[in-house]
Amino acid sequence: MGFDYISLAPDKFDLPDGWRVCKVQDVAVVNEQSIQRGYKNEWILYIDIASVEKGTVKSMEIIPLKKAPSRARRIVRDKDTLIATVRPNLEHYVFIKEAKPNTIASTGFAVVSAKQVEPRYLYYYLTTPPFTEYLTRIADSHTSTYPAFNPDVIENAELLLPPEDEQRAIAHILGTLDDKIELNRKMNETLEAMARAIFKSWFVDFDPVRAKMEGRKPGLPKEISDLFSDGFEDSELGEIPKGWEMVSFASTVEISGGGTPKTSVPEYWGGDIPWYAVGDAPKESDIFVINTDKKITKSGVENSSTRILPIGTTIISARGTVGKLALTGVPMAMNQTCYGLQGKIHNSAFYTYFSTLTLIATFQQSTHGSVFDTITRDTLTSVKVVMPPSKLIERFDAAVTPLMGHILNNLWQSQTLAAIRDALLPKLISGEIRVNDAEKMVEEVI
Repeated sequence: MGFDYISLAPDKFDLPDGWRVCKVQDVAVVNEQSIQRGYKNEWILYIDIASVEKGTVKSMEIIPLKKAPSRARRIVRDKDTLIATVRPNLEHYVFIKEAKPNTIASTGFAVVSAKQVEPRYLYYYLTTPPFTEYLTRIADSHTSTYPAFNPDVIENAELLLPPEDEQRAIAHILGTLDDKIELNRKMNETLEAMARAIFKSWFVDFDPVRAKMEGRKPGLPKEISDLFSDGFEDSELGEIPKGWEMVSFASTVEISGGGTPKTSVPEYWGGDIPWYAVGDAPKESDIFVINTDKKITKSGVENSSTRILPIGTTIISARGTVGKLALTGVPMAMNQTCYGLQGKIHNSAFYTYFSTLTLIATFQQSTHGSVFDTITRDTLTSVKVVMPPSKLIERFDAAVTPLMGHILNNLWQSQTLAAIRDALLPKLISGEIRVNDAEKMVEEVI
């Protein structure tokens, strides 16, 4: 049975005046264009399923067409909707506002091109939770190793179609929220890059020390500049600033382990304590984790080896997907595949995070692009790092605190905006909430 629009608001659906029901294929085309023999472009901008995450393209790969994977076939154009046909419950979907030339998507996507419908309205309709649940049921009903659905499932689905002006209004309301979330994401990229650049300049490239050696001003306040030496000395790690120590990384942090409460005990789960697993790792530019997929109870903490990590703890994944980092934005627990790292120096949370990020980059270089299969306490003990004076570490944290605080505030705002969008989405598209009321709600938060 195909998707029934009543699923958008069961038991309280009343088709608004002027709205009609049709099939998606009546107003849109799925997988309209694909690369054929004789395709003229030698290079493509490739979008794989793994690079798409609930409304965002995290990355695109520029590759020669000759070396592209065989699944690089779907031609993507402006205002197309991409929905992964494999494991739709993971919500790998995105709306392409403006497609760059030669953008090609994996055949693992259904590329939906609007023809007689507002494109972004169609995107929001096809990504409502009820529609995603429907695609998931279809995918799970197949016996394949990879739960998937055929693109014609989308084509044959019922589409609830308001008048054109309401389609545009609904798309604008929801799009305004998404656009603000995207703006916050890009702002966080800039803020994170600024903080990382300061860390690299002070503690990796030693720019203030070099400036002093060359008789230049470091361009820093005197109280910070005075904390840098004016020369280098030899060490096992090469030249390091005079007076700085070379120590084990493990000696710079307090290391905590995690744990998992028994899943067979319901009283341990569904509480209000975030419980971190590697799947909760934020985008690198977002740095902080403020929410997790699973929550546990106080009893779950007390009856397992996990513990509550304070705000400002760096979490590093040590097994499975190794080397993923997060900085706790709220108190939380974590599972046993991770370590929690807290700097031993007062006010050094951000230094610890960026120091760990640099450590991961060192691991990647030593293993040609991949991190160790596992990271153990012995691994962290065996790695030598350069240790600056404690006052300089504290000064670094103070210098980047405004940047990091802005990142965290953006994340909280985006979480609120996403919650409003997700609440409005089915209500607007089902007609349960009308455009004027929704506009007032959005105006209060934007």
